[in-house]
Amino acid sequence: MRKHRTKDRLRYQEIADIVTGQIHGNLMPGEKLPSVRRLSRQEKVSVTTVLHAYEILENQGLITSKSGSGYYVRRKPGQNLPEPSVIQPPASPSFVNIDRTVLQILGNIRQKNLISFGAALPSSELLPNHSLNKITAKLSRQKDNALIQYENPFGNFNLKRQLSRYSADWGRHLSPDEFTITAGCTEALSLSLRASVRSGGVVAVESPVYYGILMILAGLGFKALEIPSNPSGGPSISTLEKLFKQKNIDALLLTSNFSNPLGSLISDEDKEKIADLSGRHKIPIIEDDIYGDLYFKGKRPVTIHSFDKKGMVLLCSSFSKSIAPGFRVGYAVPGRFEDEFRKIKFMSTGSTTTMSQLILAEYLSGGGYDRHMQNLRKSFHDQILTGGNLIENYFPEGTRISRPQGGMVLWVELPKDKDSYKLYLRALKENISIVPGYIFSSSKNYKNCFRLSCGFPWTEQNRNALKRLGEIAAERL
Repeated sequence: MRKHRTKDRLRYQEIADIVTGQIHGNLMPGEKLPSVRRLSRQEKVSVTTVLHAYEILENQGLITSKSGSGYYVRRKPGQNLPEPSVIQPPASPSFVNIDRTVLQILGNIRQKNLISFGAALPSSELLPNHSLNKITAKLSRQKDNALIQYENPFGNFNLKRQLSRYSADWGRHLSPDEFTITAGCTEALSLSLRASVRSGGVVAVESPVYYGILMILAGLGFKALEIPSNPSGGPSISTLEKLFKQKNIDALLLTSNFSNPLGSLISDEDKEKIADLSGRHKIPIIEDDIYGDLYFKGKRPVTIHSFDKKGMVLLCSSFSKSIAPGFRVGYAVPGRFEDEFRKIKFMSTGSTTTMSQLILAEYLSGGGYDRHMQNLRKSFHDQILTGGNLIENYFPEGTRISRPQGGMVLWVELPKDKDSYKLYLRALKENISIVPGYIFSSSKNYKNCFRLSCGFPWTEQNRNALKRLGEIAAERL
């Protein structure tokens, strides 16, 4: 029942986190928890500390006390709220407009003076900082001038060899030579679009869709066509079949595993259908698999790329959500578009940073990645469930939330009379930052929605901030 203790966490919060993990894991609603005295003996803490921990969990709605009987699991978090609605976006494509307001919102995501629920990034304390620092020091001693030289334009071979080693888990074994290393997933997606889609073409995307993808489309001058998407299963297959058959699109760009912001997971059956549509109609798919390793239970979900028989799926991902966001190292498997992809890569950015590639190659080869990911997935799962429970407790009646099976974000739909941009402005005055829903749509839908990041442990400060956000949402906006 022990958990790794961090020096900056209060002991009662650590006890609360241990019990929360059990509730999210295998404890059932109505099941009795250890008595206060028993838990104090097990964890070698005072009775007062356990009482304080149980008080926190009771305030969160996770447990309930029965006079003279003890404490019991109240319910599974977030299960009483319905999933977000599926919105039918406009049926015609349009150019994406990124206005000044959107840039201001994005500029507030990572301001250090704000409590930010906006950035879909893992907290630094969840990342393998110590291991990466040791490897950096080791390479600095051993490599001498190699660290400051240009790397191969298409990527460090040792890093690509490690990616090849893991690729079987994605559904198909890939050789090192099939990979091209990029400056993050953003560059991988951008180069994939440039290599496979004609200038001014129409790109189908999920709705809602990650605003970074909309910004890429805007920068490249492509039109976006939004596809209605289900919070659980992803984009409408019937809509995609119609678009492919009528050749109304030039490409499809989607996140098949735990999309951002919905957290949807496309079934294997639908992934195979999508890959088949792409091959039969010769329309490329740019697949963003950046969250694929962040599954909560069972096996890692496979990619659409693993069903591709014609080389029409360009697979993209990075290590920004799992190991080191600041390294800016991603990769692509461009299939039949490899020559064009690599030509544009060489002309635009040359090679990707040498040092970051060497560190990642060493880290992946050392065996620590699997242990790290096991812990990271558990942390994200706990944080997602806790976030859902807090939303359920503190937000106004009529609120809906997603129930992702992986990733680190929740999609929150407020009652229809609420405006998430006004909520954003009001919260900003109290040093709380969110990302309003309309920026996840080229047609500015989702005005009563926002994305909630759960990439961080829920400290008392964060919990109180989310409670306050719920109070503001309940007011007249």
